[in-house]
Amino acid sequence: MARARIIPLFVPHLGCPNGCVFCDQRRISGSPLPVSGADVSSALSAARDRGERGVELAFYGGSFTAVGLDIQRSLLEAAQPFRADGTVSSIRLSTRPDAVTADDLAWLRGYGVTTVELGAQSMDDGVLLASGRGHTAAQTERAAGLVKDAGLTLILQMMTGLPGSSRETDVASARRIAALAPDGVRIYPTVIVRNTPLEDMWRAGLYAEHTVADAVAVCADILPIFQAAGIPVIRLGLNPTDELTAGGAVAGAYHPALGELVRSEVLRRRAAALLAKVPPGAHVTLGVAPGLVSAMTGQHRSNIASLTAEFSLGSIRVKPVEGAGEDMVLVDAGP
Repeated sequence: MARARIIPLFVPHLGCPNGCVFCDQRRISGSPLPVSGADVSSALSAARDRGERGVELAFYGGSFTAVGLDIQRSLLEAAQPFRADGTVSSIRLSTRPDAVTADDLAWLRGYGVTTVELGAQSMDDGVLLASGRGHTAAQTERAAGLVKDAGLTLILQMMTGLPGSSRETDVASARRIAALAPDGVRIYPTVIVRNTPLEDMWRAGLYAEHTVADAVAVCADILPIFQAAGIPVIRLGLNPTDELTAGGAVAGAYHPALGELVRSEVLRRRAAALLAKVPPGAHVTLGVAPGLVSAMTGQHRSNIASLTAEFSLGSIRVKPVEGAGEDMVLVDAGP
């Protein structure tokens, strides 16, 4: 079944009671002002005029359930005529784990909300405190349970490389998030955004940059955890925006193809496990799913070059194999 097209509307900082050290939602989203009911009507009217049907309206950024009910209702009520005529089939929103109650979820569901994304970010209370999140891991677990009990789709967001974190705490957070059985996960390695407290901490030597290489290494540990649990990773890395690319991202794990780099590293590790049994000088053929050939090869054939050198092989060829899924097979390892 084809996935419904998403119409994203950003509500930067709307309802956020805390100043997370890493956050400037306006730069991250590329949207300088919160959305209004008129904006909702305008965006959905344009979709209807294009003949679109069954779209998903998504309120990203901010903490939707933490704002006043009058604002929440104005945004959701603006969407109701478009639910009635079939333009909108579903609504999703993002919010904080400590801003969710069973009553909230019940009335949101009545307005057509089907998916709730919770910003867990970490399941380590020390990391949450150092990052200024203002909630605990226990509150994330409670909120996740409420969302699932309400019959709504649950998406959890996590970050790597936050202040006070380590590769070990990030992997432990991923395991605790996977244990909550969300319907999907977004992974956002930390980016140092201009004019945030995190930039000040970094420039003062109080925070070590979470580089692209750091993010690739830890996310290659994390991605298989979710894959093994059957949990889709629907985003890996910040979505590039003109604002971030033009200098808003001053350091950290900002890369337009971060997800591809991580998947390439996961495959490189799997290949290395297979090649450890292959005699030096062999000419090897590895089989992967057709959609993974490029990732296995690596950017500029980096995986092929590094593995050939590491195991002193004559050559490595990557072959598409239908039905391979996430697995990898050693097709041939001849002289």
